[in-house]
Amino acid sequence: MRIGMITKRTLSYRPMKVAVTAALLMTTVSGAALGATIQEVTNAGEQRAAAAAADQQRINQVADQIEQIVIDFETEAKVVDGLKVYNNLLQRQVNNQEAAKADLTAAIDDVALIERQIVPLMTRMLDALDEFVQLDTPFLVTERTDRIARLRDMMDRSDVTPAEKLRQILEAYSIENEYGRTIEAYKGSIDLDGRMQEVDFLRIGRVVLAYQTVGGGTTGAWDKDAGAFVSLPPETYKAQVTEGLKIARKQVAPDLLVVPVAAAKEAGQ
Repeated sequence: MRIGMITKRTLSYRPMKVAVTAALLMTTVSGAALGATIQEVTNAGEQRAAAAAADQQRINQVADQIEQIVIDFETEAKVVDGLKVYNNLLQRQVNNQEAAKADLTAAIDDVALIERQIVPLMTRMLDALDEFVQLDTPFLVTERTDRIARLRDMMDRSDVTPAEKLRQILEAYSIENEYGRTIEAYKGSIDLDGRMQEVDFLRIGRVVLAYQTVGGGTTGAWDKDAGAFVSLPPETYKAQVTEGLKIARKQVAPDLLVVPVAAAKEAGQ
């Protein structure tokens, strides 16, 4: 009985020892497992935090990119608006240039028409001026006829514009018109008794063309009715013509003169 009791006690003690050992083993295993689990959780949390930080960084980068895109878009929009304004300005300029071009084309057409009309007019003006000089008192004959000859030559030149041709013709008319309001003394020669002699001419407008030989030996004037130069009484006109020559040369002050003037004719004569 005693042996059996001892055996029984022994048997009951062993299982307890085994159980404690198993419990210790289980506790150790559970602690290790728990430690591993916490580490895993910690690692997982760190990984998630790192991933979240990376995601946030990517989000920030995307946000920065979007912001830059918006800024670039606004900048480009301003550029586009500026280009629209500039294009509108250019379009108005082009429209104005087109209008000016149309006006210029019309003006050129008008000029061509005017040229076709003005050339015959200038020719008639030259013919009239030439005829007028031929019929006028014969003063400065060479100078006046040479001027008309130069104008006729100019009319045949293609390098002279119609405007310049007209200007020179009008200038010739102006010169002829000025002769009627001026007094002039100049040297020339005339046929006296079948002999050419040097004389001093006195022109007073177109009213008087007198002459006096060098030294004052002979005094005369143009007789329009006779169509020739005639001698004048020296006692009446010699001193007057001499004085007139001095006045024309501005050697003395202007004064009244007695000059030969053709008598006015009655109508019908």
